[in-house]
Amino acid sequence: MLHEILLSLSGHPSPLLTADHSSSSSILSPPEKALLSSITHLSNLHCKLLAHTATIATSHPSSICQAVATAIKSTHLAKFQLKVLEVEDGILRKDAGTVGAYNIVPLTAIVGEFSGWTRRMEWFLEAVEFMMRGNCSGAMVIDRLCAAMQTGYVDVEEAALSLVRVSETAWLKQVSAWVLYGRLPSFGREDFFVQMVHGDVQEYHSKAELLPAFVTAPTASSLLFIGRSLNHIRVKGVSSANSPELDLLSSHLQQLSTLKFPINSANFSRVITSIRVSLSQTTLQKLLPLSKVVEILSLLREFFLLGRGEFAIALITEADDKIRSRWRRSDNIGFDKRDGLGNIVVKDGEVSAVLARTWAAMGSLQGQYEEEQDEDELLELARDLVQLSITKSSSTTPSKKPKPASTIVSTPFKNLLLSVPVALSLHIPSPLDLFLTPADVQIYSSVNAYLLSIHRAHLRLTDLWKITSLRRDHPAPPGPPYGSSTAGRNKVRTMRSRGKERSQAMRTVWATSSAAVFFLGETEAYLQGEVVQGTWVGFKKWLAGEPSRPNTSNSTVDDDNDDDDIWLQAAREPMPQSTSTYTHDPQTLADAHRRYLSALATSLLLTNSSFTDPLYHLLQQIDHLVALVYRVHSIWQSLDLEADEGVVDAFSDFHKEERDIKAQLVTVADRVKGGIEELVKNLRDIDHEKEGWDSGFAELVLGEEGAYIPAKVGRVDRLLMKLDFGGWFDVGKKDVGELGLGDDSDYEI
Repeated sequence: MLHEILLSLSGHPSPLLTADHSSSSSILSPPEKALLSSITHLSNLHCKLLAHTATIATSHPSSICQAVATAIKSTHLAKFQLKVLEVEDGILRKDAGTVGAYNIVPLTAIVGEFSGWTRRMEWFLEAVEFMMRGNCSGAMVIDRLCAAMQTGYVDVEEAALSLVRVSETAWLKQVSAWVLYGRLPSFGREDFFVQMVHGDVQEYHSKAELLPAFVTAPTASSLLFIGRSLNHIRVKGVSSANSPELDLLSSHLQQLSTLKFPINSANFSRVITSIRVSLSQTTLQKLLPLSKVVEILSLLREFFLLGRGEFAIALITEADDKIRSRWRRSDNIGFDKRDGLGNIVVKDGEVSAVLARTWAAMGSLQGQYEEEQDEDELLELARDLVQLSITKSSSTTPSKKPKPASTIVSTPFKNLLLSVPVALSLHIPSPLDLFLTPADVQIYSSVNAYLLSIHRAHLRLTDLWKITSLRRDHPAPPGPPYGSSTAGRNKVRTMRSRGKERSQAMRTVWATSSAAVFFLGETEAYLQGEVVQGTWVGFKKWLAGEPSRPNTSNSTVDDDNDDDDIWLQAAREPMPQSTSTYTHDPQTLADAHRRYLSALATSLLLTNSSFTDPLYHLLQQIDHLVALVYRVHSIWQSLDLEADEGVVDAFSDFHKEERDIKAQLVTVADRVKGGIEELVKNLRDIDHEKEGWDSGFAELVLGEEGAYIPAKVGRVDRLLMKLDFGGWFDVGKKDVGELGLGDDSDYEI
C-alpha cells in the first residue's frame, strides 16, 4: 500500500487511489478513506500539472508561457518529486520520524509529510489552466503572477516570486533584442507588444494589451521609438563598422542588466529613458537634425494648414474647372452613349492632373516673390512630396490609435472638393519617418479637407457678387430718337419692371448669401488666424528652445508689496534659464508633435460632431445655392434673348424652369439660414460645456522639464461675440406685431 501511494504521488495513477471505495465491502476503513482522499487529490494535481506543463512547453505560442511552464515542471514539480524520494528513503532507512514501533508506518505520518504541498499545487494548477486559455498572453501571465505575490501565504508568495523572475527574464530577453538591435523576437513574435504593420511601407506599432502593467505609456512609446530607430538604421544601410550605436551596445546591455526582479516601473522607465537619450545624442542627432524637422513642419503648415493662401485658391480653382469640364463633356456626349455618372465622376489620373496644374499655377507666381528664396525651396520640396489622390473608405492605418479625447470625427469633408473623396497626402522621406508617422499625415489630411472646404464655400459665395447684372440691373433708355418714342419708353419700362421683379425675387437670396459670407468669413478668421496660427507659433517657439507658454515676469509684481510672504515672492520669480542650448531628441519631438496635433484638432472643433455635421450640411446647401444662382442667371439671359432679340430655344421651357428654380432658391436659402442658426446654437452649447473645465486651472500641467505644453488658443466665446446676427433668425418665425417692428421694418417677411 505504501508503494502504491508513493507511486501515485510520483505521477503514476494507482488503482488503489482511483478505485471506488464507497461500498461497504471495501478493504479500507473510514479513517483510511479520509486520509487517502487528500493523497488522491495531491496525486491528481501532480498528474494534471505534468500533462499541462508538457503541453504548454511544446505548443504554446508565447515564449513567456513556455518559460513559466518549464520552470514549474523543472523546478517546483522536481522539488515535489525529491520530497517523494525523501519520504521513501526515510521509510527504507526506518527513520524514527516516519517509521513507528514494530516497523509500522502510520498513514497519518505520510499525509503530514505532504500537507504543505496541497495549497501550492492547487495554485500551480490555477496558473497553468490560466495559461492554457486561448487568449492568454505573456503580459497577462506576468500581471497575474505579480498579483499573486500579494497573497498572505508565504509558500505561494515564494513560488509566485520565483515564477515572476522567470517570466520577466523571458520578457526582458525579447525586449533586449528590440532595444539593442531593433529586431523582433524570432519566436513568440505574435506575443510581443511591437507588431509589424503589413503594407507598402514597413511600419511598427505598439499593442497596449500585450504590455505588462509595470510598463507605462511613455515607456512603451520610448521602447517603440528605440527599436524603430535601430531597425531604420539597419534597413536603410546607414550603419557602418564604426557606428556609434554599436559602440553603445555594451553600455546599454549593462544598464539593462542592472534591473532587479521583480521589475520596478520607475527603474525600468529610467533605464529605457537613459538608453533613448544616449542613442539620440549620438546617432539620431546626426541622422535627423532639427533643421529637417522644422522644414517638414513648415511644409505641413504652409500647404496642409493653408498657410499659403495662394495654394488653396489655386487648388480650388483647378478643381472647380475640372468639375465644370466634366459636366460640359457629359452634355456633349450623345444620349445613347451616356452611362449614368460614369462620364461625370473624376478618375484618379484627373485628380493627379488637378494637383499638377495647381503646381504650375504656383510656379507662375514665383517670379513675383524672387526675394523669398526659402519659400521657393519649400515649394519645390512640396512638389516632390505632396500628393492628391482618391481615398478609399477601407484604407486605415493600423498604427493609428487615437485617444478618446482627440478622436477626429468622420464627417466627409473630403467629398466637397471634387465630389469624390480626395485628400492631400505626404510621402514621408527616409529619415523623417522616425519622427512623422502615417497616422500624423492622416490627421493633417483631415484638417486640410476641413479648412479647405470652408475656404471653398467662402470663395464660391463671394464670387456671386461678380455677377453684376444679378445685383443691380437698371436699364438705361436707348439713344434718341428711339428712346424718345413711345415704343422706346415702353421697352425701357418693361425692362425695368422685369429687373425689379427679379431683384425682389433675389432679395432673400442676397440677404442669406451675405449672412453666410459673414459667418464663413468670421469662422475662417477664427480657425486660421487664432487657432492654427496661435498653436503653430507656440509649437515653433518650443522647437527653437523657448518656453511654449511665457513665465510670469518679475516686472508684473508690484514692488510696493513688501509685506508679501517670501515664499510667494520666490514663486513669482522666473526659473533660471539654462545657458546651454537644449536639443530635443526625436522621441520628444514626436510626442510633442502628437500633442500639438491633438490640441490643434480639439481647438478646431474637429472632435465635436455636433459642430462638424451641421457644418458639412451647411456647406452642401451653400453649393446648392450657388449652383441655383448660376442656373437662374443663365435662364434669365436666355429669356432676355427670347424677349428682346427673338432667339427661341425650341427644346427648352425657360418659363417653367424659372418657376422651379425660384421655388428651389427660396427653399435652399431657408435651409442655409437654418444651418447657420443651428451652428450658432451648437457653438453656444459647446461654449457652455467648456466653461466647467476650460478654466485657469488648466494652465497647471504637470510634466517633465522642457516638455511641450500646447498654447491656450481659440476660445469659442471669442467667435460667438462676432457671430451676432441680431434678429435675423427670428424673421419669418414670428409675426410683425410680435417682433414690434411696425410698418417701417427693414426686414422682409
